[in-house]
Amino acid sequence: MATDPRVDTYLAGLPAFAVPILTHLRALVHQVVPSVDETMKWGRPFFTLDGRMLAMMSAFKAHCIFGFWRSEAGGPDRGESAGGDYGRITSLADLPADEVIIGQIRTAVAQLDMPPAKRVRAAPKPALETPADLAAALAAEPEAQATFDAFSPSCRREYVEWVVEAKRPETRANRIAKAVGQMREGKKLNYRYQ
Repeated sequence: MATDPRVDTYLAGLPAFAVPILTHLRALVHQVVPSVDETMKWGRPFFTLDGRMLAMMSAFKAHCIFGFWRSEAGGPDRGESAGGDYGRITSLADLPADEVIIGQIRTAVAQLDMPPAKRVRAAPKPALETPADLAAALAAEPEAQATFDAFSPSCRREYVEWVVEAKRPETRANRIAKAVGQMREGKKLNYRYQ
């Protein structure tokens, strides 16, 4: 069993309740995957296999967590009450049976060779028509019109949505005046936050 002395140091500094929990989980990982490597990432013990993340564990003041890097390997409690696959672990009794954990470790190892699931991309938003009052205000200011035309579709959409969302005519007129002024200076709608 190849262990990282930094993990030993981490375990030595934990509250007394956490040491047997994380020591037991660590032993199970090494039992199932003898070639696993230990490392410290973000101040927490991680298990890697061939340079790929397999699992991690961590302790806090009143609970521990253990989680698989690929969520498909873990248990049903993932994310409901803590950051790990077994929720908030406060004692060895909170863990599933060793056979269950061993099966999940094997699943996690098998999933390392599988490509990650592809994310479904959201359909692009359709282009918005520039309202007539905003178009007229831009036409009266060539510099603002040039800036508006040079913006990406998302930047133009932000301005159009901002103007259209105004409920009162006075608010809409104020927003158009402000928008034209900002675009005259070459600024995006939310330039202050960029």
